[in-house]
Amino acid sequence: MRTLFTAATAVALGAGLLAASAPVHAQVQSQDTVYCASNSNKYTECAIPWRDARLVRQESKSGCVHNKDWGVNARGLWVKNGCRGRFAAAGYGRHDGYRRAGSHHGEHRHGRGWDRRIELQCDSNKKRYQMCRVDVGRHGSVRLIHQMSDTRCTQGYSWGWNRAGVWVNHGCRAKFIVDRRW
Repeated sequence: MRTLFTAATAVALGAGLLAASAPVHAQVQSQDTVYCASNSNKYTECAIPWRDARLVRQESKSGCVHNKDWGVNARGLWVKNGCRGRFAAAGYGRHDGYRRAGSHHGEHRHGRGWDRRIELQCDSNKKRYQMCRVDVGRHGSVRLIHQMSDTRCTQGYSWGWNRAGVWVNHGCRAKFIVDRRW
């Protein structure tokens, strides 16, 4: 019995040392996660502020195989085939996987009055994903000011935003303030 305990302790200590030597760049620096779900095996897209994502916790019995059941495209994170889970920035390489805008060289510049506050309403009818397009801008932000649905609106689960606009899901209906900033 003592030999079994000693062997188990040695294995646990060895695993701890191996984990401690893992490269730091592979770890997500932030605790922020996004929940994305393929309900009824349907294709769903979820807005993310990152270039790439990784599955942190699978919350479905269905498989969640990268590039088969979930992945990232230019519009954000996508899931299908019943995959549900929590995703975080992949964190590989520079900038921890977060999207970074380039320089202003050759880019369109908005005219006077563009940097302003906008109020909009976005509704998830029949509990379906809805993207309400509004150019938030490179340094803009969005906040929920009035929930109109009986269903709770939780940021990262039933509502969120990216540079292209505000998205709602799971029956969330609300009014939002968009502070557009270039």
